[in-house]
Amino acid sequence: MFGQMDLVLIGGVALLFFGPRKLPELMRGLGKGLKEFKNAQSDFETEIKKVVDAPETKVTKSEQEASSNVKS
Repeated sequence: MFGQMDLVLIGGVALLFFGPRKLPELMRGLGKGLKEFKNAQSDFETEIKKVVDAPETKVTKSEQEASSNVKS
């Protein structure tokens, strides 16, 4: 995606823009944000797999009657 020279250029611009004191703090925040995003993505995938892999539940006759009464 990015070449080595591109990353050096982006890092240099970020260093000039934010300064050497603020840059580590910004990188830490970025790392924490990416970690939270990956955790949320993993949780979402787990929930989707649970729904897809869940066995079909049998609907009882009384539940069918109740749902048909609600629709009417």
